[in-house]
This record gives sequence, structure tokens and C-alpha cells, in this order.
Amino acid sequence: MDDKEMTFWDHLEVLRWSILRTGIAIAAAFCVCFAFMPKLFDAVILSPTKNDFFMYKALGGLFDGNFNVDIININVTAPFFTHMSTSLWVSLILVFPYILWEVWRFVAPALYPSEKKGVKAAFTGVGGLFYLGCALGYFIIFPITFRFLAGYHIGTGILTQISLNSYISTFLSIIFVMGLVFELPVLAFLLSSLGVLHKPCLKKYRRYAIVILLIVAALITPTGDPFTLMVVTIPLYLLYEVSILIVKP
Repeated sequence: MDDKEMTFWDHLEVLRWSILRTGIAIAAAFCVCFAFMPKLFDAVILSPTKNDFFMYKALGGLFDGNFNVDIININVTAPFFTHMSTSLWVSLILVFPYILWEVWRFVAPALYPSEKKGVKAAFTGVGGLFYLGCALGYFIIFPITFRFLAGYHIGTGILTQISLNSYISTFLSIIFVMGLVFELPVLAFLLSSLGVLHKPCLKKYRRYAIVILLIVAALITPTGDPFTLMVVTIPLYLLYEVSILIVKP
């Protein structure tokens, strides 16, 4: 370790500046996102509500060609707070690699040389997997889930109208959480590098892991319906299998 001579207050000072730099980065990204959010909202966030969303075209055989959902607002303050909250969440997604870099800068001096190699490799893969998870959530999981639920009818006399708050909460939670859960292989690799986790352990408790993954999927899916639960659980299980492949024997 490189920080033997640092006192507790020295570490606290380093942490303070790290948090300050991270806060400034998030604030700067928030300002940019807030300025461009109206265009981003129409071009990206609301795209899955239209039938010309490219994923629907790619899966045209699975869906009919008549799909268009109007998002309604029934709360006078909802547009403003949605503008604020969506800008914040998008800024967090954009700044995520920098946040990881600040975390690495803070923890690296406390690691032994033998530990740094594995931890650094894990941090390197975190950003890519996070964006891969977000992309999967945006391009596949959310559109398919939304299209299925919005187009589901139990009677001809029922008009489906989706509120702005309901749409945004589902949209952001699925995409951001999918980015986070895609860190499962990285976490497994990190624990394996530190000697905490081994391949036989993951194989032995695979059946219990499936139950836990189902519970996690139920917690992170805001709709709670079986279809969304299945769509989210399958990638989680595949990530678990990938984790088995990359951890040490």
C-alpha cells in the first residue's frame, strides 16, 4: 500500500476533494442535459411510444403496424419536475465513467500491488458493461415491455392512457438499473481477484442464485408484471453464467 503515512484526516481531505470534483462534473453535465432535454425528450425518450421506433421495425413480425401511445399529463408541476429529474438521471449516466475514475483514484493507494492489477482490470470493464446494460434496457427490454403492456387490452371499451410520471419512472428505472446489474460479472471478477469468490461456489449455489435473481428482477421492475419479470430475469441469469466463466477456479 502507498498510503501508510497518510492520517485519517488526510484520507478525509482526499475524499472531500474527490466528492467535490464529482459534484462539479455532475452539475456541469446536468446543465447541458437540462438545456438539450426538450430535443432529447422527443428524439430519444419518447421514441418507444411511436410505431416508427427502429426496434419495432426490426421486430416487425412480432408486432402489428398500428401502434401509437399518447403520454398525458394530469399534474401541473409534472413537466418541470420531469425535466429536472430526467436531466439529473441522464447526467449521471453520462458522468458515470468519471465517477468510476474518482473512485479508483481514491481506493488505489490503499491496495497492495498484487491487488491493484485485478481491481484495475475490473474498473476498466465497469464503464463498458454499464453502457451495454443501459443500451440493452433502452433498445430491447424497455421497448418490448412497453409495447406489450401498452398494447394489452382486456376489453374493447377501455381506453389506455399513460401518464407522464408513470412512463418516465418506468423508462429511467429499467435503463439505469439494467446498467447497474450488468456490473455483476465485474463484481464477481473483483471478488475473485481478491480471493473472496471462486468458481465452485458460484456453481454450487446456482439454484439459489436463480431464486435471488428473480427477487432482484421483481424489485427493479416497476410494473411488477410477469412479462417484464421474465424479460429482466433472463439477462440477469446470463450475466450470472458469464460470471462463472470469468472467476478463478
